[in-house]
Amino acid sequence: MTGVTSPRRLAAAPDPAELDPAERYSADELAAVQLERLRWTLHHAYDHVPLYRHKFDAAGVRPEDCRSLADLAKFPHTTKQDLRENYPFGTFAVPMEQVRRLHASSGTTGKPTVVGYTERDLDAWADLMARSIRAAGGRPGHKVHVSYGYGLFTGGLGAHYGAERLGCTVIPASGGMTARQVQIIQDFRPEIIMVTPSYLLTLIDEFERQGVDPRTTSLRIGILGAEPWTEQMRQEIEQRLDIDAVDIYGLSEVMGPGVANECAETKDGLHIWEDHFYPEVIEPGTGEVLPDGVEGELVLTSLTKQAMPVIRYRTRDLTRLLPGTARPMRRMTRITGRTDDMIILRGVNVYPTQIEELVLRTEGLSPHFQLLLTRNGRLDEMTVRVEARTDCPSDRRDPAEAELVRAIKEGVGISAEVSVLDPDTLERSVGKLRRIDDQRDPSPHG
Repeated sequence: MTGVTSPRRLAAAPDPAELDPAERYSADELAAVQLERLRWTLHHAYDHVPLYRHKFDAAGVRPEDCRSLADLAKFPHTTKQDLRENYPFGTFAVPMEQVRRLHASSGTTGKPTVVGYTERDLDAWADLMARSIRAAGGRPGHKVHVSYGYGLFTGGLGAHYGAERLGCTVIPASGGMTARQVQIIQDFRPEIIMVTPSYLLTLIDEFERQGVDPRTTSLRIGILGAEPWTEQMRQEIEQRLDIDAVDIYGLSEVMGPGVANECAETKDGLHIWEDHFYPEVIEPGTGEVLPDGVEGELVLTSLTKQAMPVIRYRTRDLTRLLPGTARPMRRMTRITGRTDDMIILRGVNVYPTQIEELVLRTEGLSPHFQLLLTRNGRLDEMTVRVEARTDCPSDRRDPAEAELVRAIKEGVGISAEVSVLDPDTLERSVGKLRRIDDQRDPSPHG
C-alpha cells in the first residue's frame, strides 16, 4: 500500500508511442545492444584511461576477452578511491577540449570525485532524465519545481535539463529559503516537484506552519531521490501532500540522477535504463556476482559515456535486481542502505532506513530523526533523537519513547535510547539528510 489514492493525481501509464525505442526492446534486442556498447566501452576505457589499462593488465584481461555479458565479471572493479587517486581529470577518456561540463561530489570525506561530460554525454543525460520524469508521470507542458541543489552537485542541473528536454517548464528553485519556496509553489502552481524526500518533508512542515493545507497545493507528482528512503516515508509524503511520490536513482560518478526511475503506474522498484548502464549485484565482502533477486551491493558499468567511462563501479548501495514490469528493463529495489552508512553497534549491523521504518510506525512521532552514536567505556551506545508530531500531546511522548525502544529491540536486535524532542528541534536539511551524528572516540578501545 502506497498511501491514499486520489483522483487529483496525474500519474498514469504513458501511451506506448511516447516511449523511447529502448523502452520497448525485447530481451534479445536489449542484450545485443548492451553487448555491443559494453565492448566499445571496455576498448574506449583501456585505450584512453591509464587507470583501466593498469587494472585490466593486472587482472590479466583485455577488452577482447568480453564475448558475452557474463564475461564482464572477469574485469576488475572501480572504487571511489580509484577516482580520488586520479583527481581531478585522470579518469577522463577524451581531451579536455571535448569536455563541455564538469561536476563534482561534495568531497566531505576526502578529495571530491570529479566527472566530465562531452556534448553527446550531456544529450544522453538529458534524454534519460526526460525518460525518468515521464516514467514518474510527467508530461510536456507540466511545470517542474526543482529543489535539488544546483552547482557542482549533479542533481539540480540534471533535473533541469531533463525537464526541459521533455517539454516541461522549469522552476529552478534550488535548495534553501524554505518559506520562499512554499510561496513560489503557491504562486507558480507547479504539478511536479523534484527534491530529496527529507527536504520535501521540511516543505510540507512549512506549508502547515503557514496555515496552508499541503493537500490543496497544485503539486501532483514528487520525484524524490539523492538519499535512501522507506516505503513508510512514501506513505507519509503521499498522504500529507496528496501526490504520487516516486523514487529516482543516480550518482555523479556514473552520470547523475536518471540512472533508474520508478514508474508511477506500478511503484514497484526502479527500472534501470539498461541501454546505458549495465547493473550487477555483488556480495560486498567477496565481490562475487549474485543472482538476480539476492540483495547485495550494486555495481554499475556505463555503456555509452565518452568523457568518463566507468567499469564495474562499486556504488556501496544495497539493493537487489528483479525482472521488469512496467518496462522490459530490470528493476532495482529501493536502496535499503549503504555499506559505508552501516552502523556496527555491539556486533549488530544497523542501517538508518531500518530505524526510519520503525519511527514512522510509532504514533505521535514525526519523520525527523537523527541517530546519535556515543561510547561509554568499551560499550557503543545509540540514541534516537526524534521530533514529536505537532499534534502529539505531551502525555503521549513517554509511551512513544517506550514503544520505539521496544520496536528497535524486537525489530533490529539492539538496545537503544530514545529521546522525543519538541517539533522543529533538529536541524532541517536542504539537501541530503545527515542521519548519523557519530561522536564516538575514534581511538581503539583501551
